[in-house]
Amino acid sequence: MLNLSGITVRLGGRTIIDRASAALPPRGRIGLIGRNGAGKSTLMKVMIGAIEPDEGAVDMPRKTRIGYLRQEAPSGSATPLETVLAADAERAALFAEAETATDPDRMAAIYDRLDAIDAYTAEARAAKILVGLGFDDEMQARPLDSYSGGWKMRVALAALLFSNPDLLLLDEPSNHLDLEAALWLENFLKSYPATMVVISHERDLLNNVVDHILHLEGGKAVLYPGGYDDFERQRAERAAQLAAARANQEAQRAKLQDYVARNSARASTAKQAQSRLKMLARMQPIAALAEDPSLSFDFPSPDPLKPPLVTLDMAAVGYSETPVLQRLNLRLDPDDRLALLGRNGNGKTTLARLLAAQLPAMAGDVAKSGKMRVGYFTQYQVEELDGADTPLEHMTRAMPRATPGAVRAQLGRFGFSGAKATTRVAQLSGGERARLALALITRDAPHLLILDEPTNHLDVDAREALVQALNDYSGAVVVVSHDRHMIELTADRLVLVDGGTAKDYAGSIEDYTDFILGRATRAEAGGKAAKKDKKAGAEARERHGALKKAADAAEAEVARLERDLAVLDRALADPAQLPAPLRPLSMAERLQRRAALAEALAGAEAAWLSASEALEAARG
Repeated sequence: MLNLSGITVRLGGRTIIDRASAALPPRGRIGLIGRNGAGKSTLMKVMIGAIEPDEGAVDMPRKTRIGYLRQEAPSGSATPLETVLAADAERAALFAEAETATDPDRMAAIYDRLDAIDAYTAEARAAKILVGLGFDDEMQARPLDSYSGGWKMRVALAALLFSNPDLLLLDEPSNHLDLEAALWLENFLKSYPATMVVISHERDLLNNVVDHILHLEGGKAVLYPGGYDDFERQRAERAAQLAAARANQEAQRAKLQDYVARNSARASTAKQAQSRLKMLARMQPIAALAEDPSLSFDFPSPDPLKPPLVTLDMAAVGYSETPVLQRLNLRLDPDDRLALLGRNGNGKTTLARLLAAQLPAMAGDVAKSGKMRVGYFTQYQVEELDGADTPLEHMTRAMPRATPGAVRAQLGRFGFSGAKATTRVAQLSGGERARLALALITRDAPHLLILDEPTNHLDVDAREALVQALNDYSGAVVVVSHDRHMIELTADRLVLVDGGTAKDYAGSIEDYTDFILGRATRAEAGGKAAKKDKKAGAEARERHGALKKAADAAEAEVARLERDLAVLDRALADPAQLPAPLRPLSMAERLQRRAALAEALAGAEAAWLSASEALEAARG
């Protein structure tokens, strides 16, 4: 269906894609993945002809109808329903011709074709897609210009899906969606009848929808059968094979070099040595799989506070004089991990802003711990970063009373060390900017983290790192996300924001998925036993926290003993540096002291290793 043959693309003097080749199967569902900046969007633009490759070609059957979700949102006075219907260009053209055609034969042909393409059910099909993406009947009839950019992009996605192209190309289609619309989209794509290539960092979508993974790394493309979990397993096996091959090659190289060194000077063996030298020159090094050492999230844990952190008692919140949410009864404790569910527009962000004290309560009571610090992350913070400044300049302004070392340390927690700290924000990727925003909001070790769609700019690896950091963090977390995988791994309590209020949801995220996709009623889904209850989540975090505390304490003990041993060694070499408590001791007693320190250090290192292994095992 689609063959990529030796595709090379150079942009700004840099090679983005380097002789990438892959044969995509007919009717295949391909997940195109890679780290941020790997060239995924560039390769997709090559597929649609928007970028001409410097080398290579894309081959596909003639007359293939290509559908691509562009970044430009539609606008104007047309309604979402009219916009989606207009995406079927053939249907629109046939209806227009039918109004003016007079030839009976031509009119018969037009109506036959309209029947063949199921034109008379088009409005119902278009409306069904729009409903799935969050547009009710009233919203479908409003003009496009009454919507925000995110909702307009939903209309563009609906129009693309309705057009039913032979080759469907989607670049991060869930970025503008809430969890409910993302679930619907995933279900829709499962039954898509033609070839599909989707760039996505949603692990669940990549596992449940695609049947091949096209991995782009270092400019090269490798096609793996199966979903994302299959890809990870196969890539791990490939990494092990590469490591073994590299070790074998290095052994061969060492053997050849040794032979050349020993035999080059002898006349009888000089010819053989030259032959070995040529073999060394022809030996191509086997590269290890690339890893990104800067991928880092490490939220500083706060000092403990007594529960509760926040209590809402019949509170109401909204804008101007209009309440969005009322009758809010909610309690947040220091160990809570809470995810807000509900369609966009129902008030999730409004509730988050109330908890973050960015909106006052319009009625009822809000009680908060006086010492509580809150870190609140939104996409606006990412967009508002000054592109001309560096991460170091941003953090220095945010921590005016901190030492340069403390500023650097906070940046280092999030991967901004060395030259990365002094790189202009304008040159950072979207994922790096999101990491910087997270570093800024956690600079004072908040007791409550509120994260509103934190994964939008993060690739799969970065999302996993974020999940791990949240599980290591000892404070409370409130998250709004369309990433079901993240919710499953970080939240042990679900709150449904719907009908002008917010209430604890009794079921699990799987139950909620069944309800959204119509596989269960609200009562059935809400009545199922939750698979992750608050107590189990809190106990798991308590065990994890104890293990982390033990590992940190063991590491600190190792560092202390190493310092003491270093001081003693310097003093034994130069008696003038001998600390006062050791001066009365004889040389034999000083050596005994050193032996005791060395023995204690060995024990501390063993304890640290054991604690670290236990912590890694708990992380899974």
